[in-house]
Amino acid sequence: MSISSRLDRLSALLEALAPRVELIGDECPVDTGTVVARSSARFLQLYLLTQGELVLTQSSQVRHIPSPSIVICRSDLSHRVSVVGKENSGHLVRAKVAIEGPAGALLFNEFSEPVILSLAQTDTALSQAVALISSELAAPRCGQPALLNRAGDILFIGLLRHLVAHPATGSGLFNGLADPRIARALVALHSAPQEAWTLERMAAEAGMSRTAFANTFRDVMNQTPGKYLGILRLAIARSAVDSGRGLKRAAKESGYASSSALSRALSRAMEEEVASSSA
Repeated sequence: MSISSRLDRLSALLEALAPRVELIGDECPVDTGTVVARSSARFLQLYLLTQGELVLTQSSQVRHIPSPSIVICRSDLSHRVSVVGKENSGHLVRAKVAIEGPAGALLFNEFSEPVILSLAQTDTALSQAVALISSELAAPRCGQPALLNRAGDILFIGLLRHLVAHPATGSGLFNGLADPRIARALVALHSAPQEAWTLERMAAEAGMSRTAFANTFRDVMNQTPGKYLGILRLAIARSAVDSGRGLKRAAKESGYASSSALSRALSRAMEEEVASSSA
């Protein structure tokens, strides 16, 4: 689905995600594999396979993944990975993407199941980033940490670009960003969530009527525009409060009418989380 090159779908989202990519290298025993336990921390596990075959086991489902591929798994989903054949040792690179920004929950929802990408079907730039990382990790070299940090960032941006161009599911954030009209509204919300957004104003950003926008947004994103904005604002407010900026400043930065309104929203969210965890 084409979209105007003047519309940057990812920059504001990346700022709200604040991703930090850590390249771990090949830590997967060939014979026994590696069991990755469920973690309460919010991050993505990336597996970059340049040669051989990766076996991914998750929730009793076994997948055999040929190279070259990238596999993305969420940290709260336990799984097991192994490489088939000793001759394939050294061709798997692990990476950890910590999502430290307030929009992390929005991204996490996109990976309720492992996402498997064949590098043969992605943009050349993504394959080149994987090849560079694999080559660089093969032996110590001058300036390696700085190069790997930058290569990790390029890799993650390339992944997001691909997932926006080719959404893995029929609804959700990537699907919304792939739609030129909904993307315009999402970019506006991500860039200035604290502004006084109404359904009419969001529809105007998308260049659609109020009713058409509301219906299309719900179909594409699997939630209403108001719900999405509420989740985004609450995440930004929580991040601000957690960093010690106080309720009043957090409310202003996230678009709540007052600190008391934010306090009520935080209390409701806490009650819902407690109820959900005990269900």
